[in-house]
Amino acid sequence: MNIDVRLNGIKHSTIEIDQPQTIKSVLRNVEIDKGTILSYKMNHVEYVNEEYLLEHNTLVNCITHYHHEGFRIYQDSAVFLLSKALYSIFGNQHNLVIEHSVGDGVFCEVFNTHMLTEQDCAKIKQEMQGIVAKDIPIERLDIKTEEAIDIFSTMGRKDIIDNLRYTYKSHVSIYRCGKYYDYFIRPLADRTGMIRDFDLLYETPGMILRLPKAKDSKISDPFVLPKKIFALHQEHDKWLDILKVHNIIDINRLIDDYEISQFILVEEALHEKKIAEIASDILNQKRIKLILIAGPSSSGKTTFAKRLSVQLQASKAHPLVIGMDDYFVDRTITPRKENGDYDFESLHSLDLDFLNLQLSQLLNGEEIELPHYDFSRGIRKRSSHRIKLREEDIIIMEGIHGLNEELTASIPAGLKAKIYVSALNQLNLDNHNRIATTDCRLIRRIVRDHQYRGYTAEETLFRWTDVREGEEKNIFPYQENADYMFNSSLTYELGILKKHIWKMLLAIPRVSSTYTEAQRLKRLFSHIKDIPDTLPPYNSIIREFTNGSIFRY
Repeated sequence: MNIDVRLNGIKHSTIEIDQPQTIKSVLRNVEIDKGTILSYKMNHVEYVNEEYLLEHNTLVNCITHYHHEGFRIYQDSAVFLLSKALYSIFGNQHNLVIEHSVGDGVFCEVFNTHMLTEQDCAKIKQEMQGIVAKDIPIERLDIKTEEAIDIFSTMGRKDIIDNLRYTYKSHVSIYRCGKYYDYFIRPLADRTGMIRDFDLLYETPGMILRLPKAKDSKISDPFVLPKKIFALHQEHDKWLDILKVHNIIDINRLIDDYEISQFILVEEALHEKKIAEIASDILNQKRIKLILIAGPSSSGKTTFAKRLSVQLQASKAHPLVIGMDDYFVDRTITPRKENGDYDFESLHSLDLDFLNLQLSQLLNGEEIELPHYDFSRGIRKRSSHRIKLREEDIIIMEGIHGLNEELTASIPAGLKAKIYVSALNQLNLDNHNRIATTDCRLIRRIVRDHQYRGYTAEETLFRWTDVREGEEKNIFPYQENADYMFNSSLTYELGILKKHIWKMLLAIPRVSSTYTEAQRLKRLFSHIKDIPDTLPPYNSIIREFTNGSIFRY
């Protein structure tokens, strides 16, 4: 039998065995640092532990936290570690809620116990370190759903029980570490000793669990709280408190009780109210003549820009949209990545000198001819479209570099407003299974790529890692430069997107390296009920990704 061993998807070696052996035995003959391996992925299909018996020709992918799937395993395992530590200290008299990402960590709160203090945080961290030092096995148990419900009833985990009762499955996988049990829809590491690098910081009213980034082995830099993003998350969380919606089960109940229409109207009204407030504040600052909009992929920037334009027009301003892509340099001088591909997301793929020259001329009252970029030929051409800024005009430019001051370095700060748009999801599956903002944007992108570009889900999943790398480099470092922030997330949107994405996920073959990602998303959607496409209003951000928008894209 040939065992094809890979490390994070990259070919490593081929081992021949003449009789069935466990992964642990086979890897004794392979030069891989076993201490860095979180789990093993078999033939792109499923995750197993080192005791898995290899009986056929098999591809064994050794996954570390440097792999994008491994990073999620590491993160969820660290959350498991945190919740076990809390259980050891407080027993069932606590309720840990994982709320949202912040910087290189996740923010969480503890309820149903005394107000968390900095001393508590230090004690919890010490307990976590002790659990890591003991290197306790984390076992996956496949049991009957009724048995799982009994286990979590004794632990006071109503959030898990409600979800399990909603899925109608006869069996479920849960995790056990010593006497502690928990439920995760994604795989966990095999042992607690694998989660060596983390930090726990007190941040009222909760704490931040810091983790090494996917490309780092340790947490080295001191933590700097992104105050604007954190405040935006907290603001949204307060609204969800008012609306009494935090977990998927709450949305499902609204659907069952025929109250989802009203909820959608309220949430869309909150969006419109926020956009109107941003437009009003910008216009009250009489000097602002340039609005720059930026945000990561699939955040709904285009629809936001169009709705902002409507609000500006309602206040008697005249928005003038200028395409940032028309300022690309010619293809022959476009920067390249290390692998030789064109780096269209580099700031220097734009002709910054020409862009700043034309913006300065416009703001000085001069007439200019806008450029037009011919993407098929990779050259910038003249457009014969001449414009001049009138008193009521205000320029809007949307693009990934909008918050980078170098983009418009020649324009005085007092003349421009920077807006950061991102889909900052606050919805959880349950208290410990956070639905990541990244996943929400990925789901949006899969649906939009298929709807408008003809891509399969498999193709979008292949590209997603590169998209994320571009965001980490070109967008996230500048998000705190924003003058305004807009959360484009819609708490109900996964119920809309489910029907659009389900068949696409089913179409991904088992031999694809994206198969386990598709299965992970399917497990998420198995907890979510459908919401009819007809319910969102025609100017909703979600229609940028599905269909039926009143706007033209």
